[in-house]
Amino acid sequence: MDLILTGIFTGFILSIMIGPVFFVLLETSIRKGVKAAIAFDLGVIVNDILYIAIAYFFFAQVEDLKSGDDNSVLKLIGGGLFLVYGVFNFFKKVKGIKINKLGEDRHDFKGYLLLGLKGFLLNMANPMIVFYWFSVLTIGADDASDKGDGWHLIIFVSAILITFFSIDLLKIFGAKSLRPLVTNKVLKGLNRLIGIVFVGFGIVLLFQGIRG
Repeated sequence: MDLILTGIFTGFILSIMIGPVFFVLLETSIRKGVKAAIAFDLGVIVNDILYIAIAYFFFAQVEDLKSGDDNSVLKLIGGGLFLVYGVFNFFKKVKGIKINKLGEDRHDFKGYLLLGLKGFLLNMANPMIVFYWFSVLTIGADDASDKGDGWHLIIFVSAILITFFSIDLLKIFGAKSLRPLVTNKVLKGLNRLIGIVFVGFGIVLLFQGIRG
């Protein structure tokens, strides 16, 4: 129970941190609706699970990578990707919102799958996520080691991910409630804001990579 509460608290603290994915999640909810935003968020979570597995099964390698020269290379690659996406989003043309009677943007299964893939790739473009999860895993690693099995670490991570998703749902429904106030001018401003955030994040990663 203590480990679950620690996981919930850790998940809450981490989920309120504002990053590039946060803005895209809100944009998706406003432009495309709740279902589309959930599909995008699930893609992000799937990528998180992949990075958690990498951090867990390659614990020693991730630790070496975290302090090695390859870390700078990953930052340069991730920074370049975020910079390109940011510039593209800044100049992206605004498309009108087309919704059905339920207030949702029109999407079929393929559309939701592509949104999930977008979330997956966008999260994967940030190479720092694997180091981020590596650090998080160390919080519950000592307790799991004391218990003599890995199930306690799985419970800890599950509590974090469930908390993540629950708070993301609140963000999604909160953004959806603002939809009646959204105009093309607001959407254009949102695109530019997201572009600036991604360019800024990319520049920071590039700077860190160059400094080594």
